[in-house]
Amino acid sequence: MTGKAAMNTVKIESEILGAVESLRGEAVDMLCELVGHASLLGEEASAQEVMARRFGELGLKVDHFEIDEEKIRQHPGYSPSLVSYQGRRNVVGIHHPAGRATGRSLILNGHIDVVPIGHPRLWSQSPFEPRVEGDRVYGRGAADMKAGIVAYTMAFKALRNLGYEPAAPVYLQSVIEEECTGNGALACLVAGYTADAALIPEPSGECVQTSQMGVMWLAIDVYGVPVHASRAQEGIAATTFAQYMVDELRALERRWNEPASRHPMYCNHAHPINFNLGKLSGGEWPSSVPTHCRADLRISYYPGKKVPDVKAEVESLLKAAHAKHPNAASVRYEVSYRGFQCEGLVIDMEEPAIATLIQCHQDLLNAEPGRYAMTATVDCH
Repeated sequence: MTGKAAMNTVKIESEILGAVESLRGEAVDMLCELVGHASLLGEEASAQEVMARRFGELGLKVDHFEIDEEKIRQHPGYSPSLVSYQGRRNVVGIHHPAGRATGRSLILNGHIDVVPIGHPRLWSQSPFEPRVEGDRVYGRGAADMKAGIVAYTMAFKALRNLGYEPAAPVYLQSVIEEECTGNGALACLVAGYTADAALIPEPSGECVQTSQMGVMWLAIDVYGVPVHASRAQEGIAATTFAQYMVDELRALERRWNEPASRHPMYCNHAHPINFNLGKLSGGEWPSSVPTHCRADLRISYYPGKKVPDVKAEVESLLKAAHAKHPNAASVRYEVSYRGFQCEGLVIDMEEPAIATLIQCHQDLLNAEPGRYAMTATVDCH
């Protein structure tokens, strides 16, 4: 690069940084606006209306569409849905350059959905009333990942305000269901939204993700032997048996966490595999031994493991656990799968897009970003 070209590059970088800084207040306002929309599972509509408006204000063509489950069902990335997709939309802002496309295309992807708030008593204020304290915005979804959506929206606006435009197509995606299936991002892919690279600005502590786990949601339904509480010793409580089955399943968790069983990306992690009992529900009446209990779990597994193989290993362990229990003949159980059924992956750090991302971080902060092997899953799967 000649001295003149280098000076021009520095000047452009300085202009862009100034344009981004000038949007700081608007970025905070937009984040607070999004946090104020309680975009829980099935309730994403109002937040997506905000995104459609924001994309439109940027001069983007706006495509908002419901997920067609029949179209994505046969794709290997599909996970069984939890609720209907009627009235629930993905929103995509589409940029096509004014002239002939000369660069590489890009997807900027973020999920608008948030996880449940848990018990309200644990919150000091309403989780959907954003609070700004210093350099932080507090509220459900502020970090994961509405801040990321705001970041890519403001980045595009900063360029537009300077009179620049990307030289190739750019697709700004605000998708649903990252937190439970990944079907929102999958629906964008099936609808034809592809690019040379995709960037998902999840909260990562300024690190670049190198890999992620496969994740599976499963439920164990147990049916016990009911009697009146006065003769409880003669019955078999479904709640107790369900907990037994979950405890037995943790043997697999321990096995996969053993050093000899680990994937190379997770050799130095303290506890990469986690089987989480997220919900336990059962019983009908304080004076009756429970007839039914359902245990909902989220389990993780290493990149390279296939979903059918994981299911087979889980079901084999549960079958053996049931068979060895002294009350096996009187208690039955069923295993079902809804929600995440996704494989893990390792990201190629030699990809040009990754190299560019790392270089940009180094140019801005004078330090290389960290690398991290994620023990959860995000929409890059």
